[in-house]
Amino acid sequence: MAGRGRAPLSPVALLVVAQLVWAPDPYGEECRSKTYPPSGPTFKGNVPTYVINLDLPPSKRWDNLMHDKKTELKTVVQTIKDVANTFFPSGKVVDIVDNKIAHLTATLPYPFNEELQGIANSSGIPLGEIVIFNIFYEIFTVCTSIVAEDKTGKLYHARNLDFGLFLGWDVKNNSWTLTRELKPIVVNLDFQRNNKTVFKSTNFAGYIGMVSGVKPDLFTLTMNERFSLDGGYVGIFEWFLGRRDGMWMGFLTRTVLENATSYQDAKDKLAKTRLLAPAYFILGGKNSGEGCVITRSRTATLDIWDLDIKKGTWYVLETNYDRWKPPLILDNRRTPAMKCLNQTMQENISLPAIYDVLSTKPVLNKLTVCTTLMEVYNGHTETYLRECPDPCSPW
Repeated sequence: MAGRGRAPLSPVALLVVAQLVWAPDPYGEECRSKTYPPSGPTFKGNVPTYVINLDLPPSKRWDNLMHDKKTELKTVVQTIKDVANTFFPSGKVVDIVDNKIAHLTATLPYPFNEELQGIANSSGIPLGEIVIFNIFYEIFTVCTSIVAEDKTGKLYHARNLDFGLFLGWDVKNNSWTLTRELKPIVVNLDFQRNNKTVFKSTNFAGYIGMVSGVKPDLFTLTMNERFSLDGGYVGIFEWFLGRRDGMWMGFLTRTVLENATSYQDAKDKLAKTRLLAPAYFILGGKNSGEGCVITRSRTATLDIWDLDIKKGTWYVLETNYDRWKPPLILDNRRTPAMKCLNQTMQENISLPAIYDVLSTKPVLNKLTVCTTLMEVYNGHTETYLRECPDPCSPW
C-alpha cells in the first residue's frame, strides 16, 4: 500500500542520534606538535631489526627470529586460544585448529607453506596455531595510513598499526590484552637476496605476510582491513571448504614487495588480483603524484583515489571505511587526521609532522601497537612502539 514503510524515529531517538553525531569526541584533542623525535608517555620503545635471507630454504628463513621471539609469540598465541575458549568453552575450536587446519597448510602457495612449517618447527608452536595467527590479521585490524607529497615532490608514507579489537579487554590495566602482548613481537625486517636488500617491512614475528613495507627507490605499501559484509570470514570459510582461487591479503602484499618492478606494476597487481578478504592498499611511489588508496572487494577494485597535486590533493588517507561513506560514529579517526594534515599544510609536511598527526587522539588509541614512517628513497623506515595514556579512546 502507498505510504507504508518503516516507522519514523521518535523524538527521543532523534535526539540521541543527533547527540552522537554532533557531540565532541570525548577522547579527542587538539592536533599534537613536536612529538618527534619520539619520547614521553606515548612512546613505548624502539623496534629491533632482523635480516630474512631469501637465499635460504623457506623452512629456515625465520629460524633466527623465532629463536629470539618464540616465548613472546607463544604468549600471543595462548591469548588468542583463551579468547576462542571463552566463546567456545568446549575447546573444540582449538582442537580443530591443532588437528585440522595444520593439514590445510599444504594448500597454501610456495614458499608460504614451507615458511609456516619452518616457524612451527623452530618455535615449538603447533602448525595449526601458527596458521591461525597469520589468518587473524585478515579480520581483526583497524589502522590509519597516509601518503603525502611536499612542495618539492618528495613523498612520505606512514601508518599507525592498530590490532586487537574485541580480543580481550584488561580491566585492571585499561587496555586490550592482545594489543599489549603484540608489542614485544613487533620487528623490522630486511629481506635480502645475495646480501642485498630486496624490500623492508614492519611485522609481527611469526606473521609471514606484509602489513607495511618499502621497496627501496620504487614504492612504499601499507594494507588496511576493509570492513564489509562480504568480509574476510567469507573468504576464509571458502578456503576451508576448498575454493582457493583468492589470495591472502598479506601474501599478496609480500609478493608485490618482492616481485613488482615499479609503482605502476605494484598498482596493477594490487588492483587486479582476486582476494580472500576485502582490503585497502595504500601505495606510494617515487615520483610526484605517485600515491593512491586502492579500495578492494574480494573480486574487484571499487575505487582508486590518486594524489592530484594540480587539483589540491596532496595527501591520501585511509582508516577502515570507504572514503565516499561516513566513518562509523564511534570510530571516526578520519576526520581528526584530515584536520591535522590540513592544519599542517603541504609546505610543512614531513615525517615528523605526520608523526604528530598519528600521535593525536583518537588517531592514536588503545589499539595502536606501533607507528611506522617510510620514505621510498634508500628504503628509509622507522618504527616506534606506542602507548595511549588515559583518557584514550578504546579504538
